[in-house]
Amino acid sequence: MIKYSTRSFNDKQIRAIWDERKAIWRYSAVDFIAVLINPHSPRRYWNNIKVRNPQLLEFCGQAKLYASDNKKYLTDVIDENDVRLLLTIVPSKYKKEIQDWLKGMLDPIDEQSKRKAYQLYQTSLISEDEIGKTIALQKIHAFLFEGLYPFAGQIRTKTIAKNGFVFANGDFFPQILPKIDKMAEDNFDHIVEKYVEMNIAHPFLEGNGRATRIWLDLMFMKNLKKCVDWSKIDKDEYLLAMKESPLNDLKIKKLLKDALTEEIDNRELFVKGIDASYYYES
Repeated sequence: MIKYSTRSFNDKQIRAIWDERKAIWRYSAVDFIAVLINPHSPRRYWNNIKVRNPQLLEFCGQAKLYASDNKKYLTDVIDENDVRLLLTIVPSKYKKEIQDWLKGMLDPIDEQSKRKAYQLYQTSLISEDEIGKTIALQKIHAFLFEGLYPFAGQIRTKTIAKNGFVFANGDFFPQILPKIDKMAEDNFDHIVEKYVEMNIAHPFLEGNGRATRIWLDLMFMKNLKKCVDWSKIDKDEYLLAMKESPLNDLKIKKLLKDALTEEIDNRELFVKGIDASYYYES
């Protein structure tokens, strides 16, 4: 799947697309012009710069990026080295800030998202009556991936598969998700069964595991006054247990039960859990 991202600088959006062949992010050149110069017409300004500076054509590529109408259009894209060259050509008061911003934006999506996940400990993002509901999961996903994926917090409409397993058809979510919302969460078994059903649904295009594990812990904390010490769960064992869970949830139940702890207010445990959760996806 092509990875798109929308970054933010001074409340202005910079669209990006992942170049899998070179393993780098490429950014919309027009968006960078809007950030650096803020002209009346960023596209016209960019085209004029290309005419006056033909060396820009040597590194500038093209890719289809989403526009404000949610359709994809072919646009000029540049990587981080190209941005630095652009900074030597375009007069802007934001040159230093852009260079600092780039250092953070060059981190992989998981690293950026993980830093956001650490912040969840200090927020009151989810109200108690939302815990265990789809709306809570959407809020978590949006918090983790806002500015990284254009679909952060949005329920997918496309049907997706992973390792040969086809997740729920996106057309059926209006029926599926309300049923999951109503599933019981009054004891350990019911909570895990609800977690497994949400995993089968896989409501987002990316980032389901990272968001849903936090969602699971919120249910444990609310109903059992416990949470999972994810650092105690081996990656391979967890992935195998989750793969088997649609047909047999005994393995995942045992792994989770053995890792339960009453240290729900331990921030260090929370951070370790986030590290482990993100490691499962690496």
